[in-house]
Amino acid sequence: MKLPLSYIARNLWARRLTTVLTAAGLALVVFVFATVLMLDEGLRTTMVTTGEYDNAVIIRRSSETEIQSSVARNQADVIITHPAVALGPDGQPIASKETVVLISMLKRDTGKPSNVIIRGVGTLAPVLRPQIKLTAGRMFKPGASEIVIGNSILRGFQGTNIGDRVRFAQRDWTVVGTFDAGNSGFDSEIWGDVDQLMQAFRRPVFSSMVVKLRDSGAFDGFKKDLEADPRLTIEAKREQTFYSDQTKALSTFINILGITLSAIFSIGAMIGATITMYASVANRVGEIGTLRALGFQRRSILAAFLTESLLLAMVGGAFGLACASLMQLLSFSTTNFQSFSELAFGFRLTAGVVIKSLLFALIMGFLGGFLPALRAARMQIVEALRAA
Repeated sequence: MKLPLSYIARNLWARRLTTVLTAAGLALVVFVFATVLMLDEGLRTTMVTTGEYDNAVIIRRSSETEIQSSVARNQADVIITHPAVALGPDGQPIASKETVVLISMLKRDTGKPSNVIIRGVGTLAPVLRPQIKLTAGRMFKPGASEIVIGNSILRGFQGTNIGDRVRFAQRDWTVVGTFDAGNSGFDSEIWGDVDQLMQAFRRPVFSSMVVKLRDSGAFDGFKKDLEADPRLTIEAKREQTFYSDQTKALSTFINILGITLSAIFSIGAMIGATITMYASVANRVGEIGTLRALGFQRRSILAAFLTESLLLAMVGGAFGLACASLMQLLSFSTTNFQSFSELAFGFRLTAGVVIKSLLFALIMGFLGGFLPALRAARMQIVEALRAA
C-alpha cells in the first residue's frame, strides 16, 4: 500500500511554521541559482542577437577581438571580390569595412570613467545589421564628424543626448541620433563614419570587415578560400559565432561565481531541510508505528517522508524562481573581459532555466530528506508504538 499524496501534503500544512522557514531557505538558494543562470542566458542572448547568421566577420588571424585585429586596405579589396559575397541592387558588394576603438566616458550614475566602443562603419552597415533601428534624430552623414549613440550608452553615460558634443581623438563629435539594437551588443556602442574615425585616430588599417553571404551554406567554402589565400593573413567566422566567443571569459566567470555561491548556500539549505525532517520524524513516532501496524511497508514510509521533503523543496523552488523572474525587469552593465568595454545586458528567464532551477531544488530536497526518511522507514513497530 502507498500513502496518498493528500496525506503527505496535510502533514506539511500541519507544520506551517517550520515548512515556511525551511521553504524560505530553499527558495533563497534557488533564487541565487536561477539568477545566475538568467544572467548568463541574458549575456549569451545579447551577444547571439548581435550577429546575423548570414554575415561573416573577417579579422586578423589569431586575433581574439576586433580591437586586436587589423585588416589592410588591399586585403579588404580582395575579400569583397569573392563570389560568395552578396551584391546589393546596385551591384555593389554588401560589406562594411570597420574600425573599432575604445574611448573613456563618464557614467551617469557614478561619474566614474568607463571604456566604450566606438565603431566606425561603412554606409551599408545598417543593411548588414537589420536589428539597428533609429529611435531619435538621424544617421550620421559620411565624411562628417557625427556619431549615433546606442540606447545603453544613452542611458548609462554623460553627454550623450542628441546635440551634445563628445570630444575624443582631438576632435569634437556631434551626437545626431540614437538607435535601438534590439538588446544586442550594439546597444553598448557608438557608431560613426569609418573614414573619419580612422583619420582621427590615425589608423591606416581597418579593424575588421563584415560581409553578407549570398547563401548561408556557402560559409565553409568562403572561409576556406580566404584562409588559404597567401595574400591574406585573416580568418573568417560567422558573425553570431564571433560575438558569442567575445563573452566566453565573462560567461565562465559568472558561472563559476554562481555555482560556488549556490553550492555554499545549498549546504545550509539541505542541513535545514534535514533538521526539519528529523524533527518531523521525532514528532510522529507513534503515527509511524500505527502506519506500520496497519500494514504499510517500510518502502511506503520511506517514499512518504521522501515525497514530503521533495514537496517542501518544490514549494521553496517555485517561490525562489518566482522571485528570480522579477529580475527580468532590471538590466545589468559590466566590463566585458574580452574587449575591456562596457556591456549592458539583462536577465532572461527561459524554459531551460526553469527546469534546471526546479531540478536543483528537488536534488536539495532529496539529499536533505533521504536520511530522515530512511530513519522513519527503519523504525520497529513495537518500539514506535511504545515510544508514542
